[in-house]
Amino acid sequence: DMMLNDALYGILFRDINMKRTIVDQYFSRMINAYAGVIINTGEDNYLTTADAFEAAHTVLASEFINEQFALLAGLKEEQMGLGHAFEMNPELENGFLYELAQAQMAREIFPKAPLKYMPPTKFMTGNIFKGHIQDALFNMITIMTSQRIHLLGMLTEAIHTPFMADRALSIENAQYIFKTMKSLNEEIEFKEGGIIEKRANDVLNRAYNLLEEIEKQGLFETIEKGIFAGIKRHVDG
Repeated sequence: DMMLNDALYGILFRDINMKRTIVDQYFSRMINAYAGVIINTGEDNYLTTADAFEAAHTVLASEFINEQFALLAGLKEEQMGLGHAFEMNPELENGFLYELAQAQMAREIFPKAPLKYMPPTKFMTGNIFKGHIQDALFNMITIMTSQRIHLLGMLTEAIHTPFMADRALSIENAQYIFKTMKSLNEEIEFKEGGIIEKRANDVLNRAYNLLEEIEKQGLFETIEKGIFAGIKRHVDG
């Protein structure tokens, strides 16, 4: 069983009172811990309102915060479906490498977590042929970096609610890539000092610096400033 369980998502995207929802989250996560339910967090949504390349460190910082909230509530690492997403602009040069760096970084930092990986939505234009390719690249990164909770991308994203036939094509896309590339992650290494390694280190360093700022000013004030997802919420909202 799984449950979407993330106070930060509720604060930012549903404008729920900060203090109330964090208390509610703690109690519900205690129940999930006892029941063995895997939680999902909503950091992937940050990248629908903020730039996925520039704001990548805010996703990682939020994952660290959500991990600590979960541990305090008694959840095991294996129950933490920490969220992130394949949402970079497809026009970005080397964008696939940056997406791969982000996903591999999350896997190495949270080795026991069943990471939740979300498909491209922000830059799906209605061109179903390009969209199917974007979803294929997303599927490739999932299998290359051992993401565990994989949400299918839809080739008709931005056109209409997917038909059953659309969903079937998306399943076929994922199954083909997962089968033909099953053991690829065991065969590849990342170049020392290469683009992927440098990008991961940069995101990690920026996330560390952000967490230091949050420690000084407090989480509520950080949210009020719109650091996460580019959305500002008042502490008494």
